[in-house]
Amino acid sequence: MEQKKSEIVYNSAKTWQVGFFALNNTATNLYMFLFMFIAYYATGVAGLLVVAVSSILTFSRIWDGITDPLIGFFIDKTRSKFGKFRPFMLCGNIILAGTTAIILFTTHLMPESIRLVYFIVIYMVYIIGYTFQTASTKAAQTVLTNDPKQRPMFTLFDAIYNTIMFVGGQVLIASVLVPKHQGFTMGFFTETFLIVMTASGIFTILALISIWKKDVEENWGSGEVVRTRFRDYIPVIKKNRPLQMLIISASTDKLAALTMRNSVVLVIIYGVMMGNYDLSGKLQLITAIPTILITFWGIGYAKKLGIKKAYVIATKLSLLFIALLFVFMNAIDLTSISLTPINGQTVIFLIIWALLAGVMNIGGNIVIPMIADCADYEVHQSGRFIPGMMGTIFSFVDKMVSSVSTALIGFLLASIGFKEAFPTVDTPRSPELYGMGLFFFIGIPVIAWVASLIAMKFYELDGVKMNEIQQAIHDRKQKLEIEIEQA
Repeated sequence: MEQKKSEIVYNSAKTWQVGFFALNNTATNLYMFLFMFIAYYATGVAGLLVVAVSSILTFSRIWDGITDPLIGFFIDKTRSKFGKFRPFMLCGNIILAGTTAIILFTTHLMPESIRLVYFIVIYMVYIIGYTFQTASTKAAQTVLTNDPKQRPMFTLFDAIYNTIMFVGGQVLIASVLVPKHQGFTMGFFTETFLIVMTASGIFTILALISIWKKDVEENWGSGEVVRTRFRDYIPVIKKNRPLQMLIISASTDKLAALTMRNSVVLVIIYGVMMGNYDLSGKLQLITAIPTILITFWGIGYAKKLGIKKAYVIATKLSLLFIALLFVFMNAIDLTSISLTPINGQTVIFLIIWALLAGVMNIGGNIVIPMIADCADYEVHQSGRFIPGMMGTIFSFVDKMVSSVSTALIGFLLASIGFKEAFPTVDTPRSPELYGMGLFFFIGIPVIAWVASLIAMKFYELDGVKMNEIQQAIHDRKQKLEIEIEQA
């Protein structure tokens, strides 16, 4: 459906298309959620050492450094009858399901002498599938809609889905699957994988349906054919300042979110410091509705004043609320937080956490439509339509940061004595573990969000600038159409 606004003809999307396409991100986040527990499989089931697993998840990013730009290049060059993005979405999900099954069901059966190498090789293939699908989420934003007031809608759906997935998933893990299977055992991983594979497959199919009529040639850029070679990508990154600043912001936001949600960190905070791991899911479930309502407010703000302004305000509020959380957690006995019976300390914790989770949702998810803005900026500057490259840059950032987060947690815990196994709910409290838990849960996010705010000082794509860019691209398309008619 097309509509005119200030002479710009927008490629608008129906609400259901935006909502269904956001499920493509949820499909990959499900596997990311599952792999947040992979350290427990690798150390507890497969018998690998903590430091070895942390190193694998970090240094496998060298492979990412090779594959990500190649995949982005192939996406940009793809012009098939099935579209530019749909083939990569489908193939990516199939690879994710296959490699995850191989890792979980066969690694511990391999001879001990080759087990580590086997894990690494399959994990490298997993990375390719993950990149296929995550890069498509970022890149296909450009064809889904180019309306500056409509792009934030993706964030709304994405934030709701992620809240349901991470909160509901943690409730399922902590309250159902871990007790049912008596810990992170093979039975736990088998059932969790079957749930993830089924849900992710359904979500991918719905996302494919949503973009079926959008992933067509007339929506690929300004209509100009600008030859882009692989070596052109480095100059693009060097000259696209908004892209550089968004990379910093997106990566630091991802670091904050993944560290706070890391399975080991949740065990330390809720299982050791509070003495009740079951609270990790239940407390987040209680705050889920307020979190979603705050997200609604944030997206409404973004539609009126632009994505950048909403992102900056959300990040500032995140710093405020996490500072309040730090003060509160140091002022009380954390074991007093309880739902049976509920008390004043628990109510205060829930209020602060709901506010923090809400603004974190806005900041963490709104960067995805900002990637599409950077891609449109590149079309405006050079005529190059290279959303695949943009998507794989951020896919690389996602995976690099997730691995850095895991490695950082592993190495720091090893430094205080946890060299062969991670802390569990039965681990005794200690000042060292208390301090490390607060650093993971609060310190790292604070550092990350400060870096985001600094980067946004140099990010120029606000609401006014994006309207100018879309107008220029629209005028360029009209001029090209006239030239073709006259030829």
